[in-house]
Amino acid sequence: MRKVHPEFAYQSRELEGQIDGILGDPPDRKNYKLMQDALASEYAAGGGIEDVNMMSFALVDHLKFSDPKGLLREAEEYEGGDAAAVIAMASCDGEAAKMYAGMTEAHPELARQAIITAFLFKHPRKWDDDDQSLEQLSKNDDGDDDEETYDEDDVGSDFAQMFDKED
Repeated sequence: MRKVHPEFAYQSRELEGQIDGILGDPPDRKNYKLMQDALASEYAAGGGIEDVNMMSFALVDHLKFSDPKGLLREAEEYEGGDAAAVIAMASCDGEAAKMYAGMTEAHPELARQAIITAFLFKHPRKWDDDDQSLEQLSKNDDGDDDEETYDEDDVGSDFAQMFDKED
Protein backbone atom coordinates (compact mmCIF):
# COMPACT_ATOMS: atom_id res chain seq x y z
CA MET A 1 0.00 0.00 0.00
CA ARG A 2 1.25 3.42 -0.87
CA LYS A 3 0.21 6.87 0.26
CA VAL A 4 -1.01 9.20 -2.45
CA HIS A 5 -1.43 12.96 -2.42
CA PRO A 6 -4.73 13.88 -0.69
CA GLU A 7 -5.92 15.74 -3.80
CA PHE A 8 -5.56 12.58 -5.89
CA ALA A 9 -7.53 10.63 -3.28
CA TYR A 10 -10.21 13.33 -3.41
CA GLN A 11 -10.31 13.35 -7.23
CA SER A 12 -10.63 9.56 -7.27
CA ARG A 13 -13.63 9.73 -4.92
CA GLU A 14 -15.12 12.52 -7.06
CA LEU A 15 -14.72 10.39 -10.18
CA GLU A 16 -16.57 7.55 -8.47
CA GLY A 17 -19.40 9.93 -7.54
CA GLN A 18 -19.54 11.32 -11.08
CA ILE A 19 -19.75 7.85 -12.63
CA ASP A 20 -22.46 6.80 -10.18
CA GLY A 21 -24.37 10.03 -10.85
CA ILE A 22 -24.26 9.67 -14.62
CA LEU A 23 -25.14 5.98 -14.53
CA GLY A 24 -28.04 6.68 -12.19
CA ASP A 25 -30.23 4.17 -10.41
CA PRO A 26 -31.12 1.95 -12.16
CA PRO A 27 -27.96 2.23 -14.29
CA ASP A 28 -28.53 3.83 -17.68
CA ARG A 29 -25.62 2.56 -19.79
CA LYS A 30 -26.90 4.39 -22.88
CA ASN A 31 -26.70 7.78 -21.13
CA TYR A 32 -23.24 6.88 -19.78
CA LYS A 33 -21.99 5.95 -23.26
CA LEU A 34 -23.43 9.15 -24.79
CA MET A 35 -21.56 11.22 -22.19
CA GLN A 36 -18.33 9.28 -22.78
CA ASP A 37 -18.64 9.63 -26.58
CA ALA A 38 -19.32 13.36 -26.38
CA LEU A 39 -16.28 13.96 -24.18
CA ALA A 40 -14.09 11.74 -26.35
CA SER A 41 -14.93 13.68 -29.52
CA GLU A 42 -14.27 17.01 -27.81
CA TYR A 43 -10.90 15.92 -26.42
CA ALA A 44 -9.91 14.23 -29.71
CA ALA A 45 -10.33 17.60 -31.41
CA GLY A 46 -7.96 19.22 -28.88
CA GLY A 47 -10.77 21.00 -27.03
CA GLY A 48 -12.99 19.88 -24.22
CA ILE A 49 -13.45 20.99 -20.66
CA GLU A 50 -10.18 21.73 -18.89
CA ASP A 51 -11.05 19.79 -15.76
CA VAL A 52 -9.21 16.86 -14.18
CA ASN A 53 -12.43 15.10 -13.24
CA MET A 54 -14.00 15.38 -16.70
CA MET A 55 -10.78 14.25 -18.35
CA SER A 56 -10.42 11.27 -16.04
CA PHE A 57 -14.08 10.38 -16.69
CA ALA A 58 -13.45 10.44 -20.44
CA LEU A 59 -10.34 8.26 -20.04
CA VAL A 60 -11.32 5.81 -17.30
CA ASP A 61 -12.83 3.08 -19.48
CA HIS A 62 -10.18 3.32 -22.20
CA LEU A 63 -6.81 3.53 -20.44
CA LYS A 64 -4.28 0.74 -20.35
CA PHE A 65 -1.45 1.13 -17.82
CA SER A 66 2.08 -0.07 -18.57
CA ASP A 67 3.78 1.02 -15.31
CA PRO A 68 1.50 0.85 -12.24
CA LYS A 69 4.41 1.34 -9.81
CA GLY A 70 5.52 4.44 -11.68
CA LEU A 71 2.00 5.85 -11.58
CA LEU A 72 1.83 5.25 -7.83
CA ARG A 73 5.14 7.11 -7.39
CA GLU A 74 3.80 10.00 -9.46
CA ALA A 75 0.59 10.04 -7.35
CA GLU A 76 2.58 11.25 -4.34
CA GLU A 77 2.80 14.74 -5.88
CA TYR A 78 -0.29 16.47 -7.28
CA GLU A 79 1.24 19.62 -8.77
CA GLY A 80 4.31 19.36 -10.94
CA GLY A 81 5.54 15.88 -11.55
CA ASP A 82 6.65 14.55 -14.89
CA ALA A 83 3.74 14.83 -17.33
CA ALA A 84 5.63 13.20 -20.21
CA ALA A 85 6.57 10.19 -18.06
CA VAL A 86 2.98 9.70 -16.87
CA ILE A 87 1.63 10.03 -20.40
CA ALA A 88 4.11 7.34 -21.49
CA MET A 89 2.90 5.01 -18.68
CA ALA A 90 -0.60 4.79 -20.17
CA SER A 91 -2.22 4.42 -23.56
CA CYS A 92 -5.55 4.00 -25.31
CA ASP A 93 -6.49 1.86 -28.30
CA GLY A 94 -8.73 2.51 -31.30
CA GLU A 95 -10.81 5.68 -31.42
CA ALA A 96 -9.85 6.49 -27.82
CA ALA A 97 -6.22 6.88 -28.96
CA LYS A 98 -7.24 10.08 -30.80
CA MET A 99 -8.81 11.41 -27.61
CA TYR A 100 -5.69 10.50 -25.63
CA ALA A 101 -3.41 12.23 -28.14
CA GLY A 102 -5.57 15.36 -28.30
CA MET A 103 -5.87 15.61 -24.54
CA THR A 104 -2.21 15.00 -23.76
CA GLU A 105 -1.01 17.45 -26.42
CA ALA A 106 -3.40 20.27 -25.51
CA HIS A 107 -3.30 19.90 -21.71
CA PRO A 108 -0.32 17.77 -20.62
CA GLU A 109 -0.35 18.67 -16.91
CA LEU A 110 -4.11 18.20 -16.55
CA ALA A 111 -3.85 14.98 -18.55
CA ARG A 112 -1.16 13.80 -16.12
CA GLN A 113 -3.50 14.40 -13.20
CA ALA A 114 -6.44 12.80 -15.01
CA ILE A 115 -4.44 9.68 -15.91
CA ILE A 116 -3.31 9.22 -12.31
CA THR A 117 -6.85 9.87 -11.02
CA ALA A 118 -8.30 7.26 -13.40
CA PHE A 119 -5.56 4.81 -12.41
CA LEU A 120 -6.27 5.27 -8.68
CA PHE A 121 -10.01 4.87 -9.29
CA LYS A 122 -9.49 1.62 -11.18
CA HIS A 123 -6.98 0.25 -8.63
CA PRO A 124 -8.19 1.29 -5.15
CA ARG A 125 -6.40 -1.60 -3.41
CA LYS A 126 -2.96 -0.38 -4.48
CA TRP A 127 -3.05 2.78 -2.36
CA ASP A 128 -4.05 4.10 1.05
CA ASP A 129 -6.58 6.87 1.41
CA ASP A 130 -6.06 8.93 4.55
CA ASP A 131 -9.27 9.10 6.55
CA GLN A 132 -10.17 12.80 6.50
CA SER A 133 -13.57 12.39 8.17
CA LEU A 134 -14.47 14.73 11.03
CA GLU A 135 -14.57 11.76 13.37
CA GLN A 136 -10.99 10.79 12.50
CA LEU A 137 -9.70 14.37 12.54
CA SER A 138 -11.13 14.99 16.01
CA LYS A 139 -9.96 11.65 17.41
CA ASN A 140 -7.04 13.06 19.42
CA ASP A 141 -8.56 16.47 20.04
CA ASP A 142 -9.33 16.98 23.73
CA GLY A 143 -10.66 20.48 23.15
CA ASP A 144 -7.85 22.26 24.98
CA ASP A 145 -6.55 24.38 22.12
CA ASP A 146 -4.31 27.26 23.13
CA GLU A 147 -6.54 29.89 21.59
CA GLU A 148 -6.78 33.23 23.28
CA THR A 149 -10.17 34.06 24.71
CA TYR A 150 -11.50 37.57 24.74
CA ASP A 151 -13.70 39.14 27.33
CA GLU A 152 -16.04 42.02 26.68
CA ASP A 153 -13.69 44.17 28.73
CA ASP A 154 -10.93 43.63 26.16
CA VAL A 155 -12.98 45.32 23.43
CA GLY A 156 -12.25 48.99 22.88
CA SER A 157 -14.95 51.36 24.15
CA ASP A 158 -15.52 52.95 20.71
CA PHE A 159 -16.16 49.57 19.15
CA ALA A 160 -18.46 48.39 21.94
CA GLN A 161 -20.50 51.61 21.84
CA MET A 162 -21.31 51.05 18.17
CA PHE A 163 -23.57 48.20 19.22
CA ASP A 164 -24.86 49.64 22.49
CA LYS A 165 -26.48 52.75 21.00
CA GLU A 166 -30.09 53.23 21.90
CA ASP A 167 -32.36 54.81 19.31
